[in-house]
Amino acid sequence: MNRLRNRLIVIFLAATLAPLAATVWITTSLLEYSLEYSSTDELDRLAQSLRVTGREFYKHMRDELKQSAVSGAAKPEKFDANSRGQWPESVTAFASSPEPERFLRSGSRLEYLVRHGSDIWRYSVSLGEVEFDRLSQQIANANRLAEAGRGRDLRRGFKLVYALVAASVWLVSLALLVYLAHRTSRPIQRLTAGLTELASGDLDVRVAGRRDDEIGRAIQAFNYMADRLQESTERLVYMGQLASWQALARKTAHEVKNSLTPIRLTVEEMVARSGEADRAFVEQAAQIVVEEIETLERRVRAFSQFAAEPPLRPGDVDVNSLLQERIALLKSAHPEVAYDCRLAEEGPRVLADQDLLKGILTNLLENAAEAAGEGGRILGRTSAANGQVAIEVHDSGPGLSEQARASLFQPTISFKKRGMGLGLSIARKSALLSGGDIVLVKGELGGAGFRVLLPDTANAVPAHPDRG
Repeated sequence: MNRLRNRLIVIFLAATLAPLAATVWITTSLLEYSLEYSSTDELDRLAQSLRVTGREFYKHMRDELKQSAVSGAAKPEKFDANSRGQWPESVTAFASSPEPERFLRSGSRLEYLVRHGSDIWRYSVSLGEVEFDRLSQQIANANRLAEAGRGRDLRRGFKLVYALVAASVWLVSLALLVYLAHRTSRPIQRLTAGLTELASGDLDVRVAGRRDDEIGRAIQAFNYMADRLQESTERLVYMGQLASWQALARKTAHEVKNSLTPIRLTVEEMVARSGEADRAFVEQAAQIVVEEIETLERRVRAFSQFAAEPPLRPGDVDVNSLLQERIALLKSAHPEVAYDCRLAEEGPRVLADQDLLKGILTNLLENAAEAAGEGGRILGRTSAANGQVAIEVHDSGPGLSEQARASLFQPTISFKKRGMGLGLSIARKSALLSGGDIVLVKGELGGAGFRVLLPDTANAVPAHPDRG
């Protein structure tokens, strides 16, 4: 269950529901207060007032016009029966009706038609700026608006629309938050799962992620930490294995040495006491025994060197000069092999024990020369990157089999005729004691390739001078 995502959603709900409810209540109250001023009742009352006012004004003007006509104050326009064909349409229509008199509105004028026998008299007066046709139309429009307003509840409509809009915006925000919370919490959940697996002992676990924010940097830091932890664990395991082998080597060397001394003394005394007749045979047998004893002594010395913990004496070492010096030394021992050097231009330097580093390079170059054989080639190369200095040795030999690769650095396992099987183990141990390591890489000359990794002078952590 994604607790972080659910917690973000709960926080959003708590942070938005209360303000949303308050906002809706305040807004609807303001709408209610505002809509009171736009009531349809006010519009209806205004229309009625205009209607009454217009009617009274019209009646007043009619009475005045009629009074002026009766008193003779108003001059009529007389239409003679003999010219009836030229009468206006309104006059002709009145003449055809039985009415003795009629009032008509013509635009902004009021007309009063009266019969005088077969003649028609027309009195007229201006109504001023009042246009009764337009006023009647406006009153009718106001009445329609009032009726339409009474047919629907504006307050309820406004409130419903506002509530729907507010709810829609809030739901969209909630959906967006759920999506963002899922995107935010998912990599954290993967990182937590990775930490759990790492804590349970799975050093191969890594978390995928290509983000550029803080979470992405945390994932990158976790992967970097897992890489370093895996490397440190592998080194610790290897050093633990070496410690076990060292204890066995000490015991073996001690037991063999104890047996060699009395054997040598006994054989020498046997030769001294033998007769002249058998002396040649005895000397030959004794010589064989002595040679085998010397072979055992060499093995004992190799075991003793492997088991020894010499004190470290770190110093500033120029790897370019050291590699050139080792290659120059071994050229005379292996004239049948061609050597090549590719050195870093910046001249990288490391803080290491120079004697240990010489031993590492001598072992790798000797192995390369034996693997390359007559007419073979050896490449030595140095480089520096990311706070580390690399020294590589490549040969043109047949390369390493899968079996050799699987147990390459294990002690007492040799794949050479005269090998003790301790050289690479001692070399890697020396590299680990110097804060680095030796790794197998793809050979550039078709054979094997080894890379010695050491921290440069600025990143080196000096070892205790009295410990290996």
